[in-house]
Amino acid sequence: MPGKPASPQQQLSTLPLEALKGVGPGLKQRLAILHLHSVQDLLFHLPLRYQDRTRLAPIGRVLLGQDVMLEGDVVHCDIEFGRRRSLVCRIKDGTGLLSLRFFHFSAAQKNMLSPGTRVRCFGEIRPGKTGFEIYHPEYQVIKPGETPALSDSLTPIYPATEGLQQTRLRNLIDQALALITPESLREWIPQAVLAQVIRQTRWPSLSQALAYLHHPPVDAPVQQLFDGAHPAQQRLAFEELLSHRLCLRRLRKQSAVQQGPEMRAQHRYRTQFLHQLPFKLTGAQQKVSAEISADLQQPRPMLRLLQGDVGSGKTVVAALAALQAVDNEFQAAIMAPTELLAEQHYFNFCQWLEPLGLKIGWLSGKVKGKQRRETLADIADGSAQLVVGTHALFQDEVVFQRLGLVIIDEQHRFGVHQRLALREKGLNKQTQPHQLVMTATPIPRTLAMSAYADLDVSIINELPPGRTPVNTLIIANTRRPEVIARIHAACQSGSQAYWVCTLIEESEALECQAAEVTWQALQAQLPDLNIGLIHGRLKPVEKASVMTAFKKGELHLLVATTVIEVGVDVPNASLMIIENPERLGLAQLHQLRGRVGRGAKASHCLLLYQTPLSQAGKLRLGIMRDSNDGFYIAEQDLALRGPGQVLGTQQTGLMSFRIADLVRDADLLDPVKSAADYIEHSYPSHVDPLVDRWLGDRELYGNV
Repeated sequence: MPGKPASPQQQLSTLPLEALKGVGPGLKQRLAILHLHSVQDLLFHLPLRYQDRTRLAPIGRVLLGQDVMLEGDVVHCDIEFGRRRSLVCRIKDGTGLLSLRFFHFSAAQKNMLSPGTRVRCFGEIRPGKTGFEIYHPEYQVIKPGETPALSDSLTPIYPATEGLQQTRLRNLIDQALALITPESLREWIPQAVLAQVIRQTRWPSLSQALAYLHHPPVDAPVQQLFDGAHPAQQRLAFEELLSHRLCLRRLRKQSAVQQGPEMRAQHRYRTQFLHQLPFKLTGAQQKVSAEISADLQQPRPMLRLLQGDVGSGKTVVAALAALQAVDNEFQAAIMAPTELLAEQHYFNFCQWLEPLGLKIGWLSGKVKGKQRRETLADIADGSAQLVVGTHALFQDEVVFQRLGLVIIDEQHRFGVHQRLALREKGLNKQTQPHQLVMTATPIPRTLAMSAYADLDVSIINELPPGRTPVNTLIIANTRRPEVIARIHAACQSGSQAYWVCTLIEESEALECQAAEVTWQALQAQLPDLNIGLIHGRLKPVEKASVMTAFKKGELHLLVATTVIEVGVDVPNASLMIIENPERLGLAQLHQLRGRVGRGAKASHCLLLYQTPLSQAGKLRLGIMRDSNDGFYIAEQDLALRGPGQVLGTQQTGLMSFRIADLVRDADLLDPVKSAADYIEHSYPSHVDPLVDRWLGDRELYGNV
């Protein structure tokens, strides 16, 4: 029965929402959309922000953009006809006049707000035709002689969903708060940890922190709350970061008990491969390759992150790992996020490994018909020893005969749970393939500690000899003719160049259109140069043809979208123009810039920005100009844009914290790591309740 009281000892984590007054099947369904299934879930559904309804503001002193509580007498109320019909109601107090505007209204509402009526309303101050206005304010009519009480605490605004009003959420959370006792809401962080951390930080207890954040008092430090720096927020951020870390460590443990395919370090293919390479491996490549080889020899599945700046030679290391798998009669799969990068890998692996007598399969969404059927058959009977592809490798119809190693490139482009999905393609449920995850977007330490806590990390921190640092210049679009003249001079002297058109309003179609327009304009301006065009909408065979022509030096200039961001290697290209660089994140700009400077020629990257450039834009482009260090750039990108955008994981659930912030709370990560180690070792039974409290049904990491 809805509203049935909880027994004093019952854990709120197991108390269903129906125990609260007013929760029936319909409301329960809407709450489930927000991942709210128990009374405890409601307590940890934390406010996004706060409104101050504790005092009345004088109309004459309100400011644009403020959320305010006002009280006044209606002096005029009528329907206005413009582009949209609206009900406009003018109210006044002793200090000024203001309009309330309703685009959705009824005749009864118009009659209720007749002149002479006193109203109290709340909303955001906006500019209007006749002065300040509030659109669709929350309001109540005040009867003569009444003085309704003002709120005695700041009003929380919660994440909500359609059909679920803030007032209903507040009411349910208030009911949940009333049920908190030391027995019903367990403190899962051991006292030894709390004593040490809280003594240093003066944080409140768990129940005090929740009560404060759901109902901050009138005198609460609003700016501190806005900044996420209040002790109550820090107390909960610590626990949330701890639960995420424990969750990833739990995944790691689950993987560790699985059997992995043991791959002895045989040197038949490795020796042949290294002998035919036109260069020697760097010390860093050799070190990292040895770490991976040692992992592959273990009877448990490898989970390793391979970081290396643009051009550091990760693909060669991946090839050596794949050869160790093939030498032991296992298949290896290499997955990349874009068709172009996957094609580039396919081209490289064919060049390197086909001479050794290996068969390499190719699978993407665009491989259809007979070719697809043949590739799937080769994968299933094991004749394709190495398979390169895109997300298509996830599909049910892809069945490997003996998959022993999965290599995922540019991991940050995939959902975090996808990283673990190819395990299902392994030999059987008892054994799981080894995993090597690669990225050329260096992961700042703060992210590595939280997003990749289940991985061992190897870093290639050395560039191959002969690579030249790229000189970066910031140039306004008004100097476009000079830039075109510079391209002409560079190409005439034997160099090649890229012109990159960046994303327009997140639309691939518009981006491709912009690239085509630029290509046509540059052909007209530089008639004596051969200019190619590449974008995401070209057929794979067309893209391959353009890239081959550019690699062979048959094209002077390549106009491209950001599809060339990763994996494209043309040593003779020494000049890059990136148009509208202010639209991109620093990590992506660094990736693009990494397409030049791959040979011995002095290389240049021109960032051609639109004027006027915002302060933030100037700051970001300045970082690019001043540094070629991918790790420094990644740290700056994280500080400026936040973890979800840097990792491309906003959609995956992993980085979507309710209260923690990886940049702001970076100083908590070391104590969180210590606490996680202590809990795992001394209080293993506390891991699941902590993870369930903060992640619950969001914990999709292990499944697709």
